[in-house]
Amino acid sequence: MPGSRLGEASRTALADGGAFARELPGFVVRPMQQDLAEAIGEAIETRGTLLAEAGTGTGKTFAYLVPALLSGSKTIVSTGTRALQDQLYHRDLPRVRDALGVGLKTALLKGRANYLCHYRMRQAQGEPRFASREMAAQFQRIVAWSGRTRMGDLAELDALPEDSPLLPMVTSTAENCLGGECPFFADCFVVQARQRAQAADIVVVNHHLLLADLALKQEGFGEILPGAQTFVVDEAHQLPELAAQFFGETLSARPLVELARDALAECRQVPSALAAVQAPARALEQAVRALRAAMDELPVRGTRRRAAELAAAEDAFDALAQALHDLHAALQPLAAASPGFDGCAARALEFEGRLQRWRDDGAAAGAEAEDESAADSAAPGAEAEGRAAAGPAAQGPQPEPGQKRRGDESVLWYELSARGFRLSRTPLDVAGPLARHRARSQAAWVFTSATLAVGGRFEHFAGKLGLNLRGEHPPRTLLVPSPFDWQRQALCYLPRGLPDPMMRHYNESLVEKIRPVLEASSGRAFVLFASHRALREAAELLRDGPWPLFVQGEAPRPVLLERFRASGNGVLLGAASFREGVDVAGEALSVVVIDKLPFAAPDDPVFEARLDAIRRGGGNPFRDEQLPQAVIALKQGAGRLIRNENDRGVLVLCDPRLLAKSYGSVFLNSLPPLPKTRRIEDVAAFFQAADPGAAIPDS
Repeated sequence: MPGSRLGEASRTALADGGAFARELPGFVVRPMQQDLAEAIGEAIETRGTLLAEAGTGTGKTFAYLVPALLSGSKTIVSTGTRALQDQLYHRDLPRVRDALGVGLKTALLKGRANYLCHYRMRQAQGEPRFASREMAAQFQRIVAWSGRTRMGDLAELDALPEDSPLLPMVTSTAENCLGGECPFFADCFVVQARQRAQAADIVVVNHHLLLADLALKQEGFGEILPGAQTFVVDEAHQLPELAAQFFGETLSARPLVELARDALAECRQVPSALAAVQAPARALEQAVRALRAAMDELPVRGTRRRAAELAAAEDAFDALAQALHDLHAALQPLAAASPGFDGCAARALEFEGRLQRWRDDGAAAGAEAEDESAADSAAPGAEAEGRAAAGPAAQGPQPEPGQKRRGDESVLWYELSARGFRLSRTPLDVAGPLARHRARSQAAWVFTSATLAVGGRFEHFAGKLGLNLRGEHPPRTLLVPSPFDWQRQALCYLPRGLPDPMMRHYNESLVEKIRPVLEASSGRAFVLFASHRALREAAELLRDGPWPLFVQGEAPRPVLLERFRASGNGVLLGAASFREGVDVAGEALSVVVIDKLPFAAPDDPVFEARLDAIRRGGGNPFRDEQLPQAVIALKQGAGRLIRNENDRGVLVLCDPRLLAKSYGSVFLNSLPPLPKTRRIEDVAAFFQAADPGAAIPDS
C-alpha cells in the first residue's frame, strides 16, 4: 500500500534480503505473507479496521507481529486458546522481536482461573476434600511448586490435567476473589500479571479474557484496554460465538457448590460462626443436587419455558432460591468478621439475583410469546411458506418461545451435564455491543483467521461483528490464499453411491466407502463426525480394521493426539472439537474424512432462537445463518489436512448433498483449489504416485 510507511517497512522486513531472511535460518520468503503484513501495517497506521482471511501456510502470525512491533504502539494480541497463547508468547514473539532487533516489553496475561491463588490454596490445606490418595499427592505437588514459581501460571505444572478438580480449589474467580482485602494481596499472581501487562508494549491474551473485560466481567484487564492503540484478533472466527457467552449471564452447579463449601471453610477463621453457617450451607449443596435430579426428565438442552413445564423442576428451583436466600441471611451478620464471609455473602446475593432473573425473564417471555402466537395464528400459511423457502436444513422442529422480545433480545436456556447444570441467558446478536466497544477504543482492529469468508465474501462475519462493508467508512477486507501447491499436494474425493445423510444406514454405507481410502493410505487418517452418536457407531464398525483406532472420549484430547502421532498409521475418530486447533504435520495425517456437512445441531436452543429471530426480521435463516456457519466449520475441518509445503493428503467429503443440492457449490467454492475426483482408483494412484495429483483431472 503506497503511502503507508509502516506497511512498507513490514513488507521489507519479510522480503528477500530483509531482517528475517538475514536473522532466521530456514526462513522462506512468502509474497502473500508480505501482502498481509503490509495491509496490517496500514490498518495500524491509520487506526483502521481490517478483515483478513489468510489461508493455511501464509504465516499470518509473523505477518501481524512484525507491524505490531515496528509500530511501537501498545498492542493487544488475542488468540483462540491458552495453548495458542503460550505458543505465540513463548515461541513466535521472541523470534520476531530478535529478528527485528526491537526492545519492546512484552507480557502474557491470562484469566484469573489460570493463576494460583495463595488464599484459596491455604483454605484448601485444611480441608479433607480429596477424593483419592493421588489427588492429595497432586495437591502437595502444587503446594511445593507454589514456593518456587515466579509467575504462578498453572500451565507450568505439566502433570496437572486441564479438568482437574483441584483447579477450582487453588484458583479464584471474579466472584470469590477478596481483592484488596485478601491477606495475600501483596503476593497475588493475578495482580502481578496485570502490572506486567500494564507496563508492556505487546500483551498476549486470549479471547475469553478479552471478551470478559469488554463485557465488564471483572477479570481485571479493564485498566489496560483503554491504553491500547491496536487490537489484533487471531482465530477471529471464534469471536462472535464466544461474545454471546460473555455478554450474557450464567448460573451453574459448580460455583453454587463451591460457595457452600467456601462458607464452611471460612468458619475455621471464626469458629463461633459454624453454628449459624453449617445448616444453610449444607442445605444449598442439597438443593443443587436435588435440582439436578429433578431435571433428569428433561432433554439435555432446552429453553427456560421447557423447564417450566416440569413441576418437579420448578419446585427444585424454588428450593434453590430459598437456600441461597437463607445462606445470605446467615452470612450477612458475619460479613464484618472476615473478608471471606463478606465475599461469600456477596456471592450468595449475586447468585440469588441471577436465578431470579433467569426465572422471571423466562416467565415474561413465555407470556409475550403466547400473545404473539395468538396473533400469528390468523395467518398460519405464511409462516409455513417462509419455512419452506428457508431451505431443507431450516425445516426441522421450530424453537419453542423462550426468549426475551426486547432490543437486547436473548434466549433463556439450560444445559445438563452428567452431574451438573447450567442456566444461561444468551444474547442472540452481539454486533451492537462489539461495535460500541470497538468505537470507544478508537484503536486499530485487525481480525484474521484461516476461515472468515464464505464463497470469497466477508458479509456474514462482518455482520456478526457489527461492521458495515457498505457503510461510509467500511473496513478493508483481504483474502490471502494459501501458498500451497494444491494441484500437487492434495486431492478431494467425493465418493459415489452414498444415501441421504438422514437415512438410518448412512453410517454403514460411509464406513464401506472409506475403508478403501484407509487401505490406500495405510490409515493415517482423521474421520470427523457431525455427532457423537455417529462417531460411536463408526467406531464399532471400524474396530476390526488393521489400523490402531483412537476414539474421542476414550482419552483426553492431548493424549489421543500424542498416541495418534506416535502410531504412524492410526485412524482417529473425532467430533466438532477436532475440526480446529489441531495441528498434525507430516505423514502421520494423510487423510481427513468429513462425514456430513456440519450444520449446527437442531437441539441448540440459542441457534434455533437465532434462526427464529432472523425469520421474524424478514431474513432467510438457511441462507443468512445456517449455510455460512456450516461453510466456515467445513473449512476448519478441511484445514487439518495440509499444514506445510511438504504435506500431502486426501480430503474425503462424504455428504452427497455437496453435488445433489444447489447450495453444495457454496461449500466447494469456499475450499482451496483441490483437484476433485469421484473415483477410488484416483485415491489409490495419489498415494502411489511420485508426483501426486499432477495427472489427475477433475472427474
